Amino acid sequence: MQLKDVAVVITGGGSGLGAATARAMAAKGAKIGVLDQSKENAEKVAAEVKGIALHADVTNEEQVRAAIAKAEAAHGVARVLMNCAGIGGSARIVSKDGTTYPLEKFARVINVNLIGTFNVLRLFAERLIPAEPIGEERGVIINTASVAAYEGQIGQIAYSASKGGVVGLTLPAARDLAQHRIRVNTIAPGLFLTPLLMGLNEEARKSLGAQVPHPARLGDASEYGNLAVHIVENPMLNGETIRLDGAIRMAPR
Repeated sequence: MQLKDVAVVITGGGSGLGAATARAMAAKGAKIGVLDQSKENAEKVAAEVKGIALHADVTNEEQVRAAIAKAEAAHGVARVLMNCAGIGGSARIVSKDGTTYPLEKFARVINVNLIGTFNVLRLFAERLIPAEPIGEERGVIINTASVAAYEGQIGQIAYSASKGGVVGLTLPAARDLAQHRIRVNTIAPGLFLTPLLMGLNEEARKSLGAQVPHPARLGDASEYGNLAVHIVENPMLNGETIRLDGAIRMAPR
């Protein structure tokens, strides 16, 4: 599917990988709906890409329904969904002082990263299925996992479990939606220079980048956006989780 004049919804579009994807797809002529829990960030990126700001929590069914409807009213039926919204967090199951990982903290990461991804995916598909196909397909859904889905480090148990779930739903979702001519893929990025890592000092960022075999640096968010564009434009990519990580394999810590 070509992106020119195609409506796109990007969750987590107000910063990091989502914002970079908004820029990359807008450059191809797409009409962008920037969905973010931060109204300010959504409005800032939407203004930059001449799109529309959508304020919603991905775990809230009514807010997501309203956001998709708002995007459709402005741009027509959205054909591409980019699920980039997510949160981090680090804790051991039992810390050195004997504190046990709070269940509510684990549940929140799962709720945002995994259940939130599925919530938007299902509501997006619901609105897309009645639309007429464009050529051989109706649309494309791209989720965001992480290399932590495969090599979770100490303290990443909730994050790794949530991203492993995203990887796990990719193929069955692609098979499920194939009858409706909707493709589903996932990108699993490695170490990227996102707001989370921007908080580190330059020495720490260089140290992390040096762990990447080649290129020995942190990934640039634009490289994620470029892959997302390619997935949309390549109709044979379906049911895949693509690692974008410079061949890194994460150590235990």
